[in-house]
Amino acid sequence: MNNKNYIPITLLAITMLVAGCGNNDKKMVADSSPAVGVTVSTVSEDSNNPFLTVSGKVEAAKSANISTRMMGYVDKIYVKVGEKVQRGQLLLSINDADISAKLAQANAGIMEAQTAFTNAGKDYQRYTALFNENSATQKELDDMTAHYNMAKARLEGAEQMKKEVQAQMGYSNIRAPFTGVVTNRFINTGDMANPGMPMMEVEAPGKYQVLAMVPESEILDIKADSEVEVLLKSIDKTVKGKVAEVSTSSKNTGGQYLVKVVLEESGANILSGMYAHVRFPNKRKTTDAIMIPADALVYRGQLTGVYTVSQNNTAVLRWLRLGRTYGDRVEVLSGLSSGEEYIVKAEGKLYNGARILKQ
Repeated sequence: MNNKNYIPITLLAITMLVAGCGNNDKKMVADSSPAVGVTVSTVSEDSNNPFLTVSGKVEAAKSANISTRMMGYVDKIYVKVGEKVQRGQLLLSINDADISAKLAQANAGIMEAQTAFTNAGKDYQRYTALFNENSATQKELDDMTAHYNMAKARLEGAEQMKKEVQAQMGYSNIRAPFTGVVTNRFINTGDMANPGMPMMEVEAPGKYQVLAMVPESEILDIKADSEVEVLLKSIDKTVKGKVAEVSTSSKNTGGQYLVKVVLEESGANILSGMYAHVRFPNKRKTTDAIMIPADALVYRGQLTGVYTVSQNNTAVLRWLRLGRTYGDRVEVLSGLSSGEEYIVKAEGKLYNGARILKQ
């Protein structure tokens, strides 16, 4: 009996010893894991955002899409994208064989009408003299007067036809409407040009504007001529601007209102098409609001959270309830309190309990 009881007790002791050694090994491995370098921020009253931030795109204040009013094949393109052009400089030419034929017809029509008008004028003068000498009747003079006026009208019509043809020829030689830079080209030599189809884009550099879309909940706070700040992320510059136009309708813009902001000349290397964040002064009270960068958020299915810093310098995932979004920052309604630290950026993978190293 004693031997039978001794064997299970011995096995139990050995099992507990092995389990204990295993737990110690795991603990040692966890403690020896390298710390993740992180950038942290502290929740404070300074987190409140006194601005309404919306996204937009930079464009030249003066730009034009070059098109034509005639149909024809492109004969030659004289400029390249990025090339500077002067006002009136020839950009491209369209085959005008049909218009040249019409011009020849118009010139022939003018010659014919001019001859008829000259003869009608002579006949009118002769019959006027005969009528004054009582050698022609009133009806003969009236007929000759009508013939003269008709010849004059045909001559004027032929001249107007020539002007129309000449105007069409002007559309075959496309010239720069102002001094600027060719920023885009939508057609190649040999392609068919159609009326109203954009063929080139020309912009006047130096003065730029930002077109931003503002939600209807904030549009009433945007006033014309108000000073704003514009952040250009691609060049890491903040420039000043002024609200030039505020749309009063969102019918064709999906519920968003278009706001145009003209940028001040700052010497920054601004290019058309750059993305920008416009910060409008926000008059609404945001005293109780906490704003954090959207890049700091962590998504797990339907839940959204942020990694906070514990007293032991470990990462702790905290779930949040979010409010409105202001550009690249998000309002936190609950889940964070003033004075707490949260992780903005990490150099490695974060998880609950991961040791961190503040940088």
